[in-house]
Amino acid sequence: MKKIILIIFTIFFAVSLYAGDKSRRGTTGADQLLVPVGARSISTAGSFVATVNGLEAIYYNPAGLDVAQRSEAMFSYMNYIADINMSYIAIGTNLSDFGSIGLSLKSFDVGDIPITTNELPDGTGSTYSPTFLTLGLTYSKILTDRVSIGTTVKFINETIGNTSATGFGIDAGVQYQFSNKLAIGATINNIGPNMTYSGQDLRVQTGVPGTVIGAPNGTYEVVAESFQIPSYFQLSLAYKENFDEQNQIMLATTFVANNALDDVFNFGLEYSYINTFFLRGGYHLYTENVDESIFSFTAGAGINYEIGSGIGVSFDYAYRDVKEFPTSNHVFTVKLAFQ
Repeated sequence: MKKIILIIFTIFFAVSLYAGDKSRRGTTGADQLLVPVGARSISTAGSFVATVNGLEAIYYNPAGLDVAQRSEAMFSYMNYIADINMSYIAIGTNLSDFGSIGLSLKSFDVGDIPITTNELPDGTGSTYSPTFLTLGLTYSKILTDRVSIGTTVKFINETIGNTSATGFGIDAGVQYQFSNKLAIGATINNIGPNMTYSGQDLRVQTGVPGTVIGAPNGTYEVVAESFQIPSYFQLSLAYKENFDEQNQIMLATTFVANNALDDVFNFGLEYSYINTFFLRGGYHLYTENVDESIFSFTAGAGINYEIGSGIGVSFDYAYRDVKEFPTSNHVFTVKLAFQ
């Protein structure tokens, strides 16, 4: 088993050289893939990649989905930036020895944008609303009492009017428990082919110079350049300390090697009381261009409540400080768990 773990981490490291290729920064698209989900993880700056479990693990580390060993349903809503709102829905179930599977859908509400043309730069009176969707299918399995693995296949769609781009990406993750207190995790995210916009709105009708008035116009199609999706690699370490039967604290850090953005260290902590009330905090520490980063401090709280008969419900809230924008991120998440 130790050889298998060594092989897995070696593969992850090799792929990370691609995911963290700095030469590709500023050349990627589909940035919707970089918007995090789940109030619990956002409030800790996404640092618990090594121990995240259940449905929130789908985004951060799919290896953690099977660790929860239960069925769950989750809805999360984020007030993002520039009047953009994000909704996230996920369901997952444990299939005993087979492992766990999950489905997820992330969508953005951009609002109505006025349509302008060369002839009417102030607007035509009509509007359009872009659509950004990510649909994921996740499989996760606990291999031993220390090791779990998982992968997510994602369908990506961006539609603007009658023009759209579609693609797919793959996430893969592993979690390893050294002990009840210490764990390590690694992921590779958004590995997939390039995407390209195409559609009717890229066809432009134009007059042909020098022709007789009233002659048919010509039509040409703009050829859009393809773009890569924003891949990245994560390596995480987490530590848990039980002070007594009621009080527990967890600390974690994650290094993220990006191909689209600067590399970043995420730090987070979570304090829990009788595993029911939670206080959380986190910080994003960028390795370069610190003054230009818009995200830094995070905080949040949560509550878990057992309704009975193996049914539990949790409410989580997260706050993420945003620079250069008048409003910060506010995230609300509700989860139902069934044993």
